[in-house]
Amino acid sequence: MPQLNKLRTALPGGPGGDTAAPPSARLRTALTVFFALDGFLFAGWVVRIPAIKHQTGASAATLGLALLGVSAGAVVTMMLTGRLCRRFGSHPVTVVCGVLLSLSIALPAQTRSALALGLVLLVFGAAYGGMNVAMNSAAVDLVAALRRPVMPGFHAAFSLGGMIGAGLGGLVAGGLSPATHLLILTGVGLLVTAAAGPALLRHPAPRPPVEAGAGAGAAEAPRRLSGRARRLVLLFGLIALCTAYGEGALADWGALHLEQDLHAHPGVAAAGYSLFALAMTAGRLSGTALLERLGQTRTLVVGGATAAVGMLLGSLAPTTWPALIGFAVTGLGLANIFPVAVGRAGELAGPGGVAAASTLGYGGMLLGPPAIGFLTDWFSLPVALTTVALLATAAAALGYGARNATHPPVA
Repeated sequence: MPQLNKLRTALPGGPGGDTAAPPSARLRTALTVFFALDGFLFAGWVVRIPAIKHQTGASAATLGLALLGVSAGAVVTMMLTGRLCRRFGSHPVTVVCGVLLSLSIALPAQTRSALALGLVLLVFGAAYGGMNVAMNSAAVDLVAALRRPVMPGFHAAFSLGGMIGAGLGGLVAGGLSPATHLLILTGVGLLVTAAAGPALLRHPAPRPPVEAGAGAGAAEAPRRLSGRARRLVLLFGLIALCTAYGEGALADWGALHLEQDLHAHPGVAAAGYSLFALAMTAGRLSGTALLERLGQTRTLVVGGATAAVGMLLGSLAPTTWPALIGFAVTGLGLANIFPVAVGRAGELAGPGGVAAASTLGYGGMLLGPPAIGFLTDWFSLPVALTTVALLATAAAALGYGARNATHPPVA
Protein backbone atom coordinates (compact mmCIF):
# COMPACT_ATOMS: atom_id res chain seq x y z
CA MET A 1 0.00 0.00 0.00
CA PRO A 2 2.79 2.49 -0.79
CA GLN A 3 0.48 5.04 -2.42
CA LEU A 4 -1.87 5.21 0.56
CA ASN A 5 1.15 5.61 2.83
CA LYS A 6 2.38 8.52 0.73
CA LEU A 7 -1.05 10.10 0.75
CA ARG A 8 -1.36 9.64 4.50
CA THR A 9 1.91 11.45 5.15
CA ALA A 10 1.34 14.11 2.53
CA LEU A 11 -1.84 15.55 4.03
CA PRO A 12 -2.20 17.45 7.31
CA GLY A 13 -3.44 15.36 10.16
CA GLY A 14 -2.21 12.14 8.59
CA PRO A 15 1.26 11.17 9.89
CA GLY A 16 2.58 7.84 8.81
CA GLY A 17 2.03 6.17 12.16
CA ASP A 18 -1.53 7.41 12.60
CA THR A 19 -3.98 4.55 12.97
CA ALA A 20 -7.03 6.69 12.12
CA ALA A 21 -8.78 6.35 8.79
CA PRO A 22 -6.55 7.83 6.05
CA PRO A 23 -7.52 11.30 4.78
CA SER A 24 -8.46 9.79 1.41
CA ALA A 25 -11.18 7.70 3.08
CA ARG A 26 -12.51 10.66 5.08
CA LEU A 27 -12.45 12.89 2.03
CA ARG A 28 -14.27 10.30 -0.06
CA THR A 29 -16.97 10.00 2.60
CA ALA A 30 -17.38 13.76 2.96
CA LEU A 31 -17.54 14.32 -0.80
CA THR A 32 -20.09 11.53 -1.14
CA VAL A 33 -22.25 13.30 1.45
CA PHE A 34 -22.04 16.60 -0.45
CA PHE A 35 -22.99 14.93 -3.74
CA ALA A 36 -25.98 13.30 -2.01
CA LEU A 37 -26.98 16.62 -0.42
CA ASP A 38 -26.84 18.35 -3.80
CA GLY A 39 -29.18 15.78 -5.35
CA PHE A 40 -31.47 15.80 -2.31
CA LEU A 41 -31.95 19.56 -2.32
CA PHE A 42 -32.37 19.82 -6.08
CA ALA A 43 -34.99 17.06 -6.12
CA GLY A 44 -36.82 18.71 -3.22
CA TRP A 45 -37.19 21.82 -5.38
CA VAL A 46 -38.12 19.82 -8.47
CA VAL A 47 -41.10 18.00 -6.96
CA ARG A 48 -42.61 21.30 -5.80
CA ILE A 49 -42.46 22.91 -9.26
CA PRO A 50 -46.11 22.02 -10.07
CA ALA A 51 -47.29 23.62 -6.82
CA ILE A 52 -45.14 26.72 -7.31
CA LYS A 53 -46.32 26.94 -10.93
CA HIS A 54 -49.89 27.07 -9.62
CA GLN A 55 -48.91 29.50 -6.87
CA THR A 56 -47.37 31.95 -9.35
CA GLY A 57 -50.05 31.47 -12.03
CA ALA A 58 -47.36 30.80 -14.67
CA SER A 59 -48.11 29.22 -18.04
CA ALA A 60 -45.84 26.56 -19.51
CA ALA A 61 -43.93 29.20 -21.49
CA THR A 62 -43.56 31.68 -18.61
CA LEU A 63 -42.54 28.86 -16.27
CA GLY A 64 -39.89 27.92 -18.84
CA LEU A 65 -38.62 31.50 -18.80
CA ALA A 66 -38.55 31.53 -15.01
CA LEU A 67 -36.61 28.26 -14.97
CA LEU A 68 -34.11 29.96 -17.27
CA GLY A 69 -33.08 31.90 -14.16
CA VAL A 70 -31.52 28.74 -12.76
CA SER A 71 -29.59 28.31 -16.00
CA ALA A 72 -28.37 31.89 -16.08
CA GLY A 73 -27.25 31.88 -12.45
CA ALA A 74 -25.44 28.58 -12.83
CA VAL A 75 -23.66 29.42 -16.09
CA VAL A 76 -22.42 32.75 -14.73
CA THR A 77 -20.91 31.19 -11.62
CA MET A 78 -19.54 27.93 -13.03
CA MET A 79 -16.51 29.41 -14.77
CA LEU A 80 -15.95 31.78 -11.85
CA THR A 81 -16.02 28.80 -9.50
CA GLY A 82 -13.26 27.11 -11.49
CA ARG A 83 -11.03 30.12 -10.83
CA LEU A 84 -12.04 30.21 -7.17
CA CYS A 85 -11.11 26.53 -6.83
CA ARG A 86 -7.68 27.18 -8.29
CA ARG A 87 -7.11 30.10 -5.91
CA PHE A 88 -8.67 28.91 -2.65
CA GLY A 89 -8.99 25.15 -3.19
CA SER A 90 -12.02 23.12 -4.17
CA HIS A 91 -12.76 21.97 -0.62
CA PRO A 92 -13.51 25.37 0.99
CA VAL A 93 -15.48 26.43 -2.08
CA THR A 94 -17.59 23.27 -1.85
CA VAL A 95 -18.47 23.99 1.78
CA VAL A 96 -19.36 27.64 1.12
CA CYS A 97 -21.55 26.66 -1.83
CA GLY A 98 -23.25 24.02 0.33
CA VAL A 99 -24.30 26.76 2.75
CA LEU A 100 -25.50 29.06 -0.04
CA LEU A 101 -27.47 26.29 -1.77
CA SER A 102 -29.17 25.34 1.49
CA LEU A 103 -30.20 28.94 2.14
CA SER A 104 -31.35 29.70 -1.41
CA ILE A 105 -33.65 26.69 -1.79
CA ALA A 106 -36.21 28.35 0.51
CA LEU A 107 -36.59 31.38 -1.80
CA PRO A 108 -38.77 30.04 -4.69
CA ALA A 109 -41.70 29.24 -2.40
CA GLN A 110 -41.83 32.89 -1.27
CA THR A 111 -42.70 34.18 -4.75
CA ARG A 112 -46.11 35.03 -6.18
CA SER A 113 -45.26 35.83 -9.80
CA ALA A 114 -43.23 34.28 -12.62
CA LEU A 115 -40.92 37.33 -12.66
CA ALA A 116 -40.14 37.07 -8.96
CA LEU A 117 -39.62 33.31 -9.35
CA GLY A 118 -37.14 33.86 -12.15
CA LEU A 119 -35.18 36.37 -10.07
CA VAL A 120 -34.82 34.16 -7.01
CA LEU A 121 -33.94 31.22 -9.24
CA LEU A 122 -30.93 33.25 -10.40
CA VAL A 123 -29.64 33.02 -6.82
CA PHE A 124 -30.53 29.34 -6.49
CA GLY A 125 -28.87 28.57 -9.84
CA ALA A 126 -25.71 30.45 -8.86
CA ALA A 127 -25.35 28.36 -5.70
CA TYR A 128 -26.21 25.14 -7.52
CA GLY A 129 -23.73 25.77 -10.33
CA GLY A 130 -20.93 26.69 -7.94
CA MET A 131 -21.58 23.62 -5.81
CA ASN A 132 -21.38 21.28 -8.77
CA VAL A 133 -18.13 22.65 -10.16
CA ALA A 134 -16.44 22.71 -6.75
CA MET A 135 -17.40 19.21 -5.65
CA ASN A 136 -16.64 17.70 -9.08
CA SER A 137 -13.21 19.37 -9.03
CA ALA A 138 -12.57 17.90 -5.59
CA ALA A 139 -13.75 14.48 -6.81
CA VAL A 140 -11.45 14.58 -9.86
CA ASP A 141 -8.45 15.25 -7.61
CA LEU A 142 -9.37 12.39 -5.31
CA VAL A 143 -9.98 9.98 -8.22
CA ALA A 144 -6.52 10.82 -9.60
CA ALA A 145 -4.93 10.15 -6.21
CA LEU A 146 -6.78 6.84 -5.76
CA ARG A 147 -6.02 5.74 -9.34
CA ARG A 148 -9.41 4.04 -9.66
CA PRO A 149 -12.42 5.11 -11.78
CA VAL A 150 -14.63 5.85 -8.76
CA MET A 151 -16.22 9.03 -10.13
CA PRO A 152 -19.54 7.21 -10.86
CA GLY A 153 -19.81 6.46 -7.14
CA PHE A 154 -19.99 10.16 -6.31
CA HIS A 155 -22.64 10.71 -8.94
CA ALA A 156 -24.49 7.67 -7.60
CA ALA A 157 -24.72 9.55 -4.31
CA PHE A 158 -26.19 12.53 -6.18
CA SER A 159 -28.80 10.26 -7.77
CA LEU A 160 -29.55 8.54 -4.47
CA GLY A 161 -30.01 11.92 -2.82
CA GLY A 162 -32.31 12.90 -5.68
CA MET A 163 -34.34 9.73 -5.29
CA ILE A 164 -34.75 10.28 -1.55
CA GLY A 165 -35.53 13.96 -2.00
CA ALA A 166 -38.14 13.26 -4.68
CA GLY A 167 -39.66 10.38 -2.72
CA LEU A 168 -39.99 12.38 0.49
CA GLY A 169 -41.23 15.37 -1.48
CA GLY A 170 -43.97 13.25 -3.02
CA LEU A 171 -45.00 11.97 0.40
CA VAL A 172 -45.27 15.40 1.99
CA ALA A 173 -46.66 17.24 -1.05
CA GLY A 174 -50.24 16.81 0.11
CA GLY A 175 -49.62 17.81 3.71
CA LEU A 176 -46.99 20.56 3.64
CA SER A 177 -47.03 23.83 1.78
CA PRO A 178 -44.08 24.48 -0.57
CA ALA A 179 -42.83 27.19 1.81
CA THR A 180 -42.74 24.84 4.82
CA HIS A 181 -41.24 21.98 2.85
CA LEU A 182 -38.41 24.04 1.34
CA LEU A 183 -37.67 25.74 4.66
CA ILE A 184 -37.22 22.30 6.22
CA LEU A 185 -34.80 21.47 3.40
CA THR A 186 -32.82 24.59 4.29
CA GLY A 187 -32.41 23.32 7.84
CA VAL A 188 -31.42 19.84 6.67
CA GLY A 189 -28.88 21.26 4.23
CA LEU A 190 -27.23 23.46 6.85
CA LEU A 191 -27.01 20.60 9.34
CA VAL A 192 -25.47 18.22 6.79
CA THR A 193 -22.99 20.86 5.64
CA ALA A 194 -21.98 21.50 9.25
CA ALA A 195 -21.44 17.76 9.78
CA ALA A 196 -19.52 16.96 6.58
CA GLY A 197 -17.78 20.27 5.92
CA PRO A 198 -15.02 20.07 8.56
CA ALA A 199 -13.48 17.01 6.90
CA LEU A 200 -13.03 18.98 3.69
CA LEU A 201 -11.77 22.09 5.48
CA ARG A 202 -9.15 20.16 7.46
CA HIS A 203 -7.59 18.45 4.45
CA PRO A 204 -6.55 20.01 1.14
CA ALA A 205 -7.24 18.20 -2.11
CA PRO A 206 -4.76 15.33 -2.62
CA ARG A 207 -2.22 15.74 -5.37
CA PRO A 208 -2.03 13.07 -8.09
CA PRO A 209 1.11 10.92 -7.93
CA VAL A 210 4.11 12.55 -9.60
CA GLU A 211 5.54 10.46 -12.41
CA ALA A 212 9.00 9.04 -11.96
CA GLY A 213 11.69 11.47 -13.02
CA ALA A 214 9.49 14.53 -12.62
CA GLY A 215 10.84 17.45 -10.66
CA ALA A 216 9.67 18.25 -7.19
CA GLY A 217 7.57 21.12 -8.43
CA ALA A 218 5.98 19.23 -11.31
CA ALA A 219 2.75 18.59 -9.48
CA GLU A 220 2.39 22.29 -8.74
CA ALA A 221 3.06 23.56 -12.25
CA PRO A 222 0.01 25.12 -13.88
CA ARG A 223 -1.24 23.38 -16.99
CA ARG A 224 -0.97 25.18 -20.31
CA LEU A 225 -3.32 23.35 -22.60
CA SER A 226 -2.69 22.72 -26.25
CA GLY A 227 -5.38 23.48 -28.80
CA ARG A 228 -6.13 19.76 -29.06
CA ALA A 229 -6.62 19.52 -25.30
CA ARG A 230 -9.10 22.39 -25.39
CA ARG A 231 -11.01 20.71 -28.21
CA LEU A 232 -11.19 17.47 -26.23
CA VAL A 233 -12.49 19.32 -23.17
CA LEU A 234 -15.14 20.90 -25.41
CA LEU A 235 -16.04 17.48 -26.83
CA PHE A 236 -16.53 15.94 -23.40
CA GLY A 237 -18.49 19.03 -22.35
CA LEU A 238 -20.85 18.49 -25.29
CA ILE A 239 -21.33 14.85 -24.27
CA ALA A 240 -22.17 16.03 -20.77
CA LEU A 241 -24.61 18.59 -22.20
CA CYS A 242 -26.47 16.01 -24.28
CA THR A 243 -27.06 13.73 -21.32
CA ALA A 244 -27.67 16.38 -18.65
CA TYR A 245 -30.38 17.80 -20.91
CA GLY A 246 -32.28 14.56 -20.31
CA GLU A 247 -31.80 14.74 -16.55
CA GLY A 248 -33.14 18.28 -16.44
CA ALA A 249 -36.07 17.49 -18.74
CA LEU A 250 -37.22 14.52 -16.68
CA ALA A 251 -36.68 16.36 -13.41
CA ASP A 252 -38.80 19.35 -14.35
CA TRP A 253 -41.30 17.90 -16.82
CA GLY A 254 -41.52 14.17 -16.09
CA ALA A 255 -44.13 14.50 -13.35
CA LEU A 256 -46.20 16.91 -15.45
CA HIS A 257 -46.11 14.50 -18.41
CA LEU A 258 -47.35 11.60 -16.30
CA GLU A 259 -50.07 13.63 -14.58
CA GLN A 260 -51.19 15.84 -17.46
CA ASP A 261 -50.82 13.60 -20.52
CA LEU A 262 -51.27 10.12 -19.02
CA HIS A 263 -53.63 11.13 -16.17
CA ALA A 264 -51.54 9.45 -13.50
CA HIS A 265 -52.33 10.01 -9.82
CA PRO A 266 -50.17 12.88 -8.40
CA GLY A 267 -48.36 10.43 -6.14
CA VAL A 268 -47.54 8.14 -9.07
CA ALA A 269 -46.45 11.15 -11.12
CA ALA A 270 -44.07 12.26 -8.37
CA ALA A 271 -42.73 8.71 -8.16
CA GLY A 272 -41.74 8.90 -11.83
CA TYR A 273 -38.67 11.02 -11.09
CA SER A 274 -37.88 8.82 -8.08
CA LEU A 275 -37.86 5.77 -10.35
CA PHE A 276 -35.63 7.57 -12.84
CA ALA A 277 -33.25 8.59 -10.01
CA LEU A 278 -33.29 5.04 -8.59
CA ALA A 279 -32.27 3.62 -11.97
CA MET A 280 -29.49 6.19 -12.26
CA THR A 281 -28.31 5.34 -8.77
CA ALA A 282 -28.18 1.61 -9.59
CA GLY A 283 -26.33 2.32 -12.83
CA ARG A 284 -23.79 4.55 -11.12
CA LEU A 285 -23.22 2.18 -8.22
CA SER A 286 -22.12 -0.37 -10.79
CA GLY A 287 -20.30 2.28 -12.82
CA THR A 288 -16.79 1.58 -11.58
CA ALA A 289 -17.09 -2.14 -12.42
CA LEU A 290 -18.68 -1.27 -15.77
CA LEU A 291 -15.85 1.09 -16.68
CA GLU A 292 -13.22 -1.43 -15.66
CA ARG A 293 -14.92 -4.06 -17.83
CA LEU A 294 -16.09 -2.11 -20.89
CA GLY A 295 -13.87 0.94 -20.91
CA GLN A 296 -14.95 4.53 -21.37
CA THR A 297 -15.92 4.45 -25.05
CA ARG A 298 -18.24 1.46 -24.85
CA THR A 299 -19.79 2.85 -21.67
CA LEU A 300 -20.58 6.13 -23.45
CA VAL A 301 -21.95 4.50 -26.61
CA VAL A 302 -24.04 1.80 -24.93
CA GLY A 303 -25.34 4.28 -22.37
CA GLY A 304 -26.43 6.81 -24.97
CA ALA A 305 -28.18 4.19 -27.11
CA THR A 306 -29.97 2.72 -24.09
CA ALA A 307 -31.17 6.13 -22.95
CA ALA A 308 -32.49 6.95 -26.42
CA VAL A 309 -34.60 3.79 -26.55
CA GLY A 310 -35.86 4.32 -23.00
CA MET A 311 -36.88 7.93 -23.59
CA LEU A 312 -38.77 7.11 -26.78
CA LEU A 313 -40.81 4.67 -24.71
CA GLY A 314 -41.16 7.10 -21.81
CA SER A 315 -42.37 9.99 -23.95
CA LEU A 316 -44.58 8.16 -26.47
CA ALA A 317 -46.11 5.33 -24.40
CA PRO A 318 -49.92 5.64 -24.27
CA THR A 319 -50.25 4.57 -20.62
CA THR A 320 -48.49 5.24 -17.34
CA TRP A 321 -46.67 2.00 -16.60
CA PRO A 322 -44.79 1.66 -19.92
CA ALA A 323 -43.81 5.31 -19.52
CA LEU A 324 -42.43 4.59 -16.05
CA ILE A 325 -40.44 1.67 -17.47
CA GLY A 326 -39.10 4.02 -20.13
CA PHE A 327 -38.03 6.51 -17.46
CA ALA A 328 -36.15 3.75 -15.63
CA VAL A 329 -34.36 2.56 -18.80
CA THR A 330 -33.43 6.17 -19.56
CA GLY A 331 -31.92 6.51 -16.10
CA LEU A 332 -29.82 3.37 -16.57
CA GLY A 333 -28.57 4.63 -19.91
CA LEU A 334 -27.67 8.14 -18.77
CA ALA A 335 -26.18 7.01 -15.46
CA ASN A 336 -22.46 6.97 -16.22
CA ILE A 337 -22.13 9.27 -19.23
CA PHE A 338 -21.98 12.56 -17.33
CA PRO A 339 -19.44 11.40 -14.69
CA VAL A 340 -17.18 9.92 -17.39
CA ALA A 341 -17.32 13.11 -19.47
CA VAL A 342 -16.64 15.49 -16.57
CA GLY A 343 -13.95 13.19 -15.17
CA ARG A 344 -12.11 13.09 -18.50
CA ALA A 345 -12.27 16.88 -18.81
CA GLY A 346 -10.84 17.18 -15.30
CA GLU A 347 -8.01 14.79 -16.13
CA LEU A 348 -7.11 16.94 -19.11
CA ALA A 349 -7.37 20.41 -17.59
CA GLY A 350 -7.91 20.26 -13.82
CA PRO A 351 -10.53 22.57 -12.23
CA GLY A 352 -10.68 24.63 -15.43
CA GLY A 353 -11.60 21.52 -17.41
CA VAL A 354 -14.21 20.53 -14.84
CA ALA A 355 -15.64 24.06 -14.94
CA ALA A 356 -15.79 24.12 -18.74
CA ALA A 357 -17.38 20.68 -19.08
CA SER A 358 -19.70 21.33 -16.14
CA THR A 359 -20.79 24.66 -17.60
CA LEU A 360 -21.77 22.92 -20.83
CA GLY A 361 -23.17 19.88 -19.04
CA TYR A 362 -25.23 21.62 -16.41
CA GLY A 363 -26.15 24.19 -19.02
CA GLY A 364 -27.86 21.29 -20.78
CA MET A 365 -29.58 20.26 -17.55
CA LEU A 366 -30.74 23.79 -16.83
CA LEU A 367 -31.47 25.02 -20.35
CA GLY A 368 -33.32 21.82 -21.23
CA PRO A 369 -36.43 22.54 -19.10
CA PRO A 370 -37.14 25.96 -20.67
CA ALA A 371 -36.57 24.47 -24.13
CA ILE A 372 -39.07 21.72 -23.29
CA GLY A 373 -41.51 24.42 -22.16
CA PHE A 374 -41.36 26.27 -25.47
CA LEU A 375 -41.57 23.05 -27.51
CA THR A 376 -44.59 22.04 -25.43
CA ASP A 377 -46.39 25.24 -26.36
CA TRP A 378 -45.51 24.77 -30.03
CA PHE A 379 -46.19 21.02 -30.28
CA SER A 380 -46.95 18.91 -27.19
CA LEU A 381 -45.12 17.71 -24.12
CA PRO A 382 -44.66 14.11 -25.38
CA VAL A 383 -43.16 15.40 -28.63
CA ALA A 384 -40.93 17.83 -26.73
CA LEU A 385 -39.60 14.99 -24.55
CA THR A 386 -38.46 13.02 -27.61
CA THR A 387 -35.62 15.56 -27.89
CA VAL A 388 -34.08 13.77 -24.91
CA ALA A 389 -33.75 10.64 -27.06
CA LEU A 390 -32.28 12.70 -29.90
CA LEU A 391 -29.56 14.18 -27.70
CA ALA A 392 -28.81 10.83 -26.05
CA THR A 393 -28.15 9.46 -29.54
CA ALA A 394 -25.84 12.43 -30.18
CA ALA A 395 -23.97 11.65 -26.95
CA ALA A 396 -23.40 8.07 -28.11
CA ALA A 397 -22.08 9.31 -31.45
CA LEU A 398 -19.76 11.85 -29.80
CA GLY A 399 -18.55 9.19 -27.37
CA TYR A 400 -17.65 6.95 -30.28
CA GLY A 401 -15.92 9.89 -31.95
CA ALA A 402 -13.79 10.35 -28.82
CA ARG A 403 -12.65 6.71 -28.85
CA ASN A 404 -9.06 7.64 -29.76
CA ALA A 405 -8.85 10.60 -27.40
CA THR A 406 -5.69 10.42 -25.30
CA HIS A 407 -4.02 12.80 -22.90
CA PRO A 408 -2.47 15.37 -25.21
CA PRO A 409 0.75 17.02 -24.20
CA VAL A 410 0.67 20.45 -22.62
CA ALA A 411 1.64 23.37 -24.79
